[in-house]
Amino acid sequence: MMDIKLKIIDRFNKELPADTRTDTARRQVTEACFSFVKPKVPSNPSLVHVSPEMLTILGLDTTIATLEKFLNVFSGAEILTSTQPYAMCYGGHQFGNWAGQLGDGRAINLCEVEHLQKNWTLQLKGAGETPYSRSADGLAVLRSSIREYLCSEAMHHLGIPTTRALSLMLSGDMVLRDMLYDGNPENEKGAIVCRVAESFIRFGNFEIFTARGDVKTLKKLVDFTIEHHFPHLGAPSKETYLRFFQEVAHRSLAMVVHWQRVGFVHGVMNTDNMSILGLTIDYGPYGWLEGYDHGWTPNTTDRTHKRYRFGAQPQIVLWNLLQLANALYPLIDEAEPLEKILMEYKEAYPKAYQAMMLKKLGLKTQQQEDFGLITDLEAVLQVSETDMTIFFRYLANYKKDGSIPGIEVVQEAFYFPDEIQGKVQEQWEQWFLNYSNRLQQEALTDVQRKGGMNKVNPKYVLRNYMAQMAIDAADTGDYTLVDELFQLLKKPYDEQPEREKWFAKRPDWARHKAGCSMLSCSS
Repeated sequence: MMDIKLKIIDRFNKELPADTRTDTARRQVTEACFSFVKPKVPSNPSLVHVSPEMLTILGLDTTIATLEKFLNVFSGAEILTSTQPYAMCYGGHQFGNWAGQLGDGRAINLCEVEHLQKNWTLQLKGAGETPYSRSADGLAVLRSSIREYLCSEAMHHLGIPTTRALSLMLSGDMVLRDMLYDGNPENEKGAIVCRVAESFIRFGNFEIFTARGDVKTLKKLVDFTIEHHFPHLGAPSKETYLRFFQEVAHRSLAMVVHWQRVGFVHGVMNTDNMSILGLTIDYGPYGWLEGYDHGWTPNTTDRTHKRYRFGAQPQIVLWNLLQLANALYPLIDEAEPLEKILMEYKEAYPKAYQAMMLKKLGLKTQQQEDFGLITDLEAVLQVSETDMTIFFRYLANYKKDGSIPGIEVVQEAFYFPDEIQGKVQEQWEQWFLNYSNRLQQEALTDVQRKGGMNKVNPKYVLRNYMAQMAIDAADTGDYTLVDELFQLLKKPYDEQPEREKWFAKRPDWARHKAGCSMLSCSS
């Protein structure tokens, strides 16, 4: 009989200090990086979907998902031999305020595995209570689990650093959730996602120890992180710690530039949701821009202040890096070199953003007027509700000689085409005139430019209404839409004419529907 044969090489729970207690009573866990826990055994687990690609990456045969053993292990019903599941201890700043200890309240790391010289941590989300669950039950529901499962894989195929997803399962249990935080909780189907990443260490893992004055444990964790995830930086020293912080800043910058490129809004960029590896992590109330809007946030909790709105994401990454700098300060004991790295980020982002936008516009060279071309476009895109994904995809069809009016080329991107008149029409016509003049300075043919643009401007993204349709169907036991979207989003830059129906603006029915426009952190 086929078995789950993984090359298990646990390090985090072998080399770092553990909580001395093994129960799940809610408590402050001190001088420890994690607590040993066991997943809650689900009453009747069943498989909703599995990623064949992730099975292969982990060194597993793709047929193994049909085994009862697979179902048991990745639903939390059975613990793999020679493994000790654990939940990590960390703190974090939430919406700009220090929140103290947070930790893995519903995520349990099963084990670390190695395949083809790459290391992966397998983590169950929604697997039950841990010492960090506070007043919650440690569980997750099908609704949020489908969103995480689909989006993490979709982001990977968009070329964006992210955690991955191996499997999505139902627990067979019902979970009580107040989806809209309006005092009307309802029972929903419980679910478990197996998340996969090189590591799930976050900024908050370091912050908690500095906040408590526990420099000894802080140093152990930083040294561990560098040894196993940044070994090229060398042996521990003040200089190594600075190089480590600098690389985290570089990776975080690259990640957020990608977010801005495709119109992804994370929704809850707290420091406990910032990966030390520059991965997109914790898919909660995320969303994709429908109408291009720098002020949009998908998070109902953030509706008033819009701290984590689309246009603010790069600045929030910088703010979060400042908190990480504060956490690392006890090991460096010098502010100036940390401030220098933060300033490097501040100066590098506008250049990285402009370079990214030039690619979206199909421009190979850099000219003095490019800054104005980009800012003027951002302004006119927000004057009338314009679908970001569709606009940039159709913009690739524009002829540099201007033989077809630009507004006509991108007509399908406008939610209200009748509004494109008067001053708004003049703004658009002026921008396309400037764009046409700028294209004359490029050697690329229209065909060449379109090819390049279509490699950075996706045709398909996981719009919230699409995810909600899959959720609604799955709630009735129909998982065909989950699979259809999973397959669609594996090739987001391809035309896929057989799936053209997904290349469309958000339908009117989804404009204000729960789950399609705004979302809460409820899961």
